[in-house]
Parts: sequence; C-alpha cells; structure tokens
Amino acid sequence: MNKEELKNKLSPIQYSVTQENGTEKPFDNEFWDNSQEGIYVDIVSGEVLFSSIDKFNSGTGWPSFCKPLAAENIVEKKDGTLYMERTEVRSQNGDSHLGHVFEDGPVPTGLRYCINSAALRFIAKNDLEKEGYAEHKKIFEQKAE
Repeated sequence: MNKEELKNKLSPIQYSVTQENGTEKPFDNEFWDNSQEGIYVDIVSGEVLFSSIDKFNSGTGWPSFCKPLAAENIVEKKDGTLYMERTEVRSQNGDSHLGHVFEDGPVPTGLRYCINSAALRFIAKNDLEKEGYAEHKKIFEQKAE
C-alpha cells in the first residue's frame, strides 16, 4: 500500500504514528485501559502483535505488554531521538512504528512494550474466528485451564 492509500485508509493520528514515528497522547487513546480479552494486530498490515493476556497497567497511559504474542512480527531498532537511547518497536511486514520497549516491566520478562493505540487494531476473543485469527483462540483456552 502506498502513502496516499494509507492516508485514505488511516485516521490522521494512525498515519502520524505508524508512518511518521509519531506518538499519541497518554491516557487519551483507545486502548490504554482496555481490559477485554483479545489480540492486538498492526492497523496497517493486520499482522498479529500482542495479546491481552500479556497486557498490564504500567501507569504510563499507553497500552503496555510484557511480551509480544508473535515475536517474529516485531522488529526492534535503536532510537537516539529525544536526546536519549531507546529501542523502537516496529511491525515486521507493515513496517509500522508501534512504540518502544523498555527494561522496566514486570516478571517474567522484565520488559515493557509501550505501544501506541493508534498503531493497533483490537480483535476481541469472541471475534477471532470471524476476523480470520481463529488459530489464536487456543491461548485463551490454555489460560482458563
């Protein structure tokens, strides 16, 4: 999808975040306090990124996860902007800017993937099959055991 098609598909904040490495406002975004069960996919490519099982309240105002659901869909890059050394997180296929990963998260990983809601599409557990992500239903069944 070219830039013009993306501008037509995405909202201005979704485009800014995913294509221009922008950041949305904390506590004023769609998923920072979402507690429903489901998965989060790249708003651009639809590739699977995170699960509600690994989501936690970091107090930052952005959705935070201790690990990706599909690590192969996450690319980490060094980011030296804003006068600090950080690790940027991007999607593998969509090359969307998602946010950053920090080493101050909870056990078991110690990681905090701080992700912009604008880069994500949430798919509720009950909609996984309908949306073409049925293979991910099993993670919620395993959790219940």
